[in-house]
Amino acid sequence: MIPRYTLAEMAEIWSEERRFQLMLKIELEVLKVLVEEKIVPKNEYDEIVKKVKLDISRVKEIEQITKHDVAAFVDQLSESVGNNSARWIHFGLTSSDVLDTATALQLKLSCEQILKRLKNLLEVLKKQALKYKDLVMIGRTHGVHAEPITFGYKLLTWYYEIRQHYEMLEYIKTIVSVGKISGVVGTYSQLSVEIEKKVLKNLGLSAEPVSTQVVPRYRYVYYLTTLANIAASLERFATEIRHLQRTEVLEVEEMFTKGQKGSSAMPHKRNPVLSENICGLARVIRSYTIAGYENVALWHERDISHSSAERIILPDISIATDFILYRFTEIIKNIVVYPENMHENLKKSYNTFYSQTLLSELVKRGLSRQQAYQIVQPIAHKALLNKKDFVSLCCSSKDLTKIIPQKEIKKICTIKFLLRNIRKKFDEIL
Repeated sequence: MIPRYTLAEMAEIWSEERRFQLMLKIELEVLKVLVEEKIVPKNEYDEIVKKVKLDISRVKEIEQITKHDVAAFVDQLSESVGNNSARWIHFGLTSSDVLDTATALQLKLSCEQILKRLKNLLEVLKKQALKYKDLVMIGRTHGVHAEPITFGYKLLTWYYEIRQHYEMLEYIKTIVSVGKISGVVGTYSQLSVEIEKKVLKNLGLSAEPVSTQVVPRYRYVYYLTTLANIAASLERFATEIRHLQRTEVLEVEEMFTKGQKGSSAMPHKRNPVLSENICGLARVIRSYTIAGYENVALWHERDISHSSAERIILPDISIATDFILYRFTEIIKNIVVYPENMHENLKKSYNTFYSQTLLSELVKRGLSRQQAYQIVQPIAHKALLNKKDFVSLCCSSKDLTKIIPQKEIKKICTIKFLLRNIRKKFDEIL
């Protein structure tokens, strides 16, 4: 991922240096267990631990000759030890034992980082949902005024959606925290099942119950698609902010900081660029799932067609998701809200948002739904087209008032009545 969309914590997890360090950790952990199993002499293990040194630049030099990164890595470690004890490095292992187990450790760390971001976002959404739980605004369907909601209730729906993602990612963390030390085709021809379990337990991982040369890639698809789902939700929320910041709506706005410029040509511009940025990156994140799915179908016990794709998609999707979670959290934390504009926009419906309430009341009083619709719809359309108050027109309608008296129309046509149940949802969810 390009530096523009990269934050330090996730970048470190997926850095080349961190990956090689994890690979070395795995090699040494295998040796430690082999000492316990009395396969490797303790004095030679001690010699290796004392002398082994990772030199990434030297690994790359060797790889120019070997044309194989793990073979170059093993050669460099052996070279750093410098004596016959080095023969035990990579004993009984194949490249994927080290690579897939290192990837599992990175995915586990990545899940933990994203869970931290999700938790921060949940805290901010909760705070803002409670702050604005009574701030009435119009709800829209198809981009058209529907019925009133509150801004806090809108945020409550976002809170719950993110909480679902948090719970799902906690589960996915267990799915991807799986390594293997089962050898070239997964049959434990050199090292035992018990050795694998000990090594992976010491590393904080589970063992793949039955593997080929690799951990099956469906596990990675779960990770990729979960991050894509998180990004899809953030795109939905960001799209809403973009709509609400439009000039003719302007109910909320991203914070515009001192010295910021919205355009190189138009000094008046205050654009929702952070939200637009999230929408763009969400598209990129979703695209990585395609390569993930295609990496599942490998030849026989394994080919290497997945490797080049994974070197790009796993770091990039992790870094991009981490970035947009941080960015969206900052947007919500600093969101600018315009209650007066919400109130003015609400008035543009001329109270037609009570039409369903009256429709339902007519049905309760014995009319068919079609009969009730034929009474209410013409009044609502007249209110909108002539810019007249819907409730007043209803109170002057003989067809309506002979069924629902004026006093009762006014009693049920209130925002308080429409929103009487949403507090229960706040209590349930928060």
